[in-house]
This record gives sequence, C-alpha cells and structure tokens, in this order.
Amino acid sequence: MALSVLIYEDNDPLREGICAMMQLDGRYQVAGSFNNVMGVEQQVKEIHPDIVLMDIDMPGRNGIEAVRLIRAAGGRIPILMLTVFDDTRSVFDAICAGASGYLLKKHLSAKLFDAIGEVLGGGAHMSPSIAHMVITAMQKPVSDPYQLTAREKEILSSLARGNSYKLMAAEYSITIDTVRAHIKNIYGKLQVHSQTEAVSKALRERLV
Repeated sequence: MALSVLIYEDNDPLREGICAMMQLDGRYQVAGSFNNVMGVEQQVKEIHPDIVLMDIDMPGRNGIEAVRLIRAAGGRIPILMLTVFDDTRSVFDAICAGASGYLLKKHLSAKLFDAIGEVLGGGAHMSPSIAHMVITAMQKPVSDPYQLTAREKEILSSLARGNSYKLMAAEYSITIDTVRAHIKNIYGKLQVHSQTEAVSKALRERLV
C-alpha cells in the first residue's frame, strides 16, 4: 500500500514536479499539496499523512511555525524540510521545532526518496554541520527565567510531545485536575494563553 505524502511548497512548478516524482515512483501517494501552510493543522488532522514535505520559506506563515503547530497539536509524523540554502539558522530552528530532517532543493531529484526513507525509518536526514549545531545547542546549559518547578517542566515537556491530559495524569500518577492546575501555573509563568503558545515558547527558548 502506498504511503501518503502531504506537500507544502509555494513554488508551483517545483511542487508539481515533486508530485510527478511521487506518482512515477509508486511507493508514495500525494494526499494533498498546498502553496501555503495557513490551514496546516486542520489538513494534517484530516489527511493523516505518513510524511510531510515542508518548505521552510513560505508567505504568511513559514514552515518552521507550521512544524511547531503540528507538534503542538500532537502530530508525530515525520516532517522533512525543503530548503534552498544549507547551514542557515532557519534550518537549525526547524530541527529544534521538531522537523525530522531537511533536504536541499537542488538535491531533490537525486536524494528525495533516500531522505524520505531515512526519516520514515526514524533517522534524521541532515548535514554534519547542522547536526553539530544541534548537538552543541543541546550541550549548553539552559537558564529558566520563569522558575518552573521540576513537575511543571515535566508537564510542559509532555505537552510538547502532544500528550493528552489523561495520558499525563497516568504518566505522573496524578489526577487530571492536578494536571490542569499545573498547566494553569505554566501558562501564568510563561505569560501565554494556549498550548500552542506555551509549546512554541518552550521550544524557542529551550525550556524543554
């Protein structure tokens, strides 16, 4: 059975070319292709793709923010970023936001299916230089100006993984009301009003 692919790319000829490659290969089926990510949350929820191909630079809302929204909504599907330039801050930010890897557009015809196979297999397709940036960032000590408690950090991390209140309650052996209380405190400390805002801020400031 062909694996479903969701494509976000604002360059119409390139997007159509990717769709044509998928159709010729036979292992994949394009379940949807869009020139922007304004409806990404609902589209991912309705289509349930096996993998997402995501352009980084798009008008309105960029691919990095789209990745954050997918992850905040609980989506764990592999997301392969497509970009024109290598070794940029935006690539690093995309990986930190939850992207599974990235591929230079100039290598699409030669490496697209290898990259897809790698991220579907649980790998992280990226250049050594970007991998080094990610590892270096992970090794740096992170300050917490919001004074989150250890349990609040656990809850926030669980939110970032897309877990439900019920699952968090079971994971930490607490009641759902206690989970809600922790999340209320987290929102207050971070000065946010929703799960998406909290997770985006946590990822952006490396609180989890």
